[in-house]
Amino acid sequence: MSLTIDANTVKQLRDKTGAGMMDCKNALKESNGDLEGAIDFLRKSGAAKAEKKGSRATKEGLVYSYIHAGGRLGVMIEINCETDFVAKTDGFVELAHNLAMQIAATNPIALDKNSVSEDLVAKEKEIYTEQAKSSGKPDNIIEKMVEGRLSKFFQENCLMEQAYIKDSDKKITDLMTETIATLGENIIISKYQRFAVGESDS
Repeated sequence: MSLTIDANTVKQLRDKTGAGMMDCKNALKESNGDLEGAIDFLRKSGAAKAEKKGSRATKEGLVYSYIHAGGRLGVMIEINCETDFVAKTDGFVELAHNLAMQIAATNPIALDKNSVSEDLVAKEKEIYTEQAKSSGKPDNIIEKMVEGRLSKFFQENCLMEQAYIKDSDKKITDLMTETIATLGENIIISKYQRFAVGESDS
């Protein structure tokens, strides 16, 4: 006996994920009509396609604001996608909210490694090199120590490299990849700004 998928359930799935109608129907069939199971199916089946979407234009999206700590801390972030339809989905808005919370909590100095100024990287390497030399280790070991400390610096200070505050087993770049796979469109973080009462601009 074939499973009947009602239009309302398909609509709910489309609203949550932004996936196409046929993809939603197929996901619901694969999950025996279970909505959460269908969302998981779409995420897994779309993960392999996420990288292919990286070059597609992202001219839609939203500017999202998040206020924390009784109005003493706030974040504004612009994230972009390909269509207005996806920009209005629960999944896209949830991504914006989670990214804003991440920025509020961790105060990243840059979006990714390539966004960190060369002067700051050079300064950090100089500091790490001096620290490593004091250990009396050979030069080849010192070089590896410096690389390791610089990698940790990027992981702590670059948004895309940071561990996700809601799931430390994944990075923000993993969160982005999963959402791209689920929603079926390229998504980028264009810009963000963190504001805190009493803090001057860095």
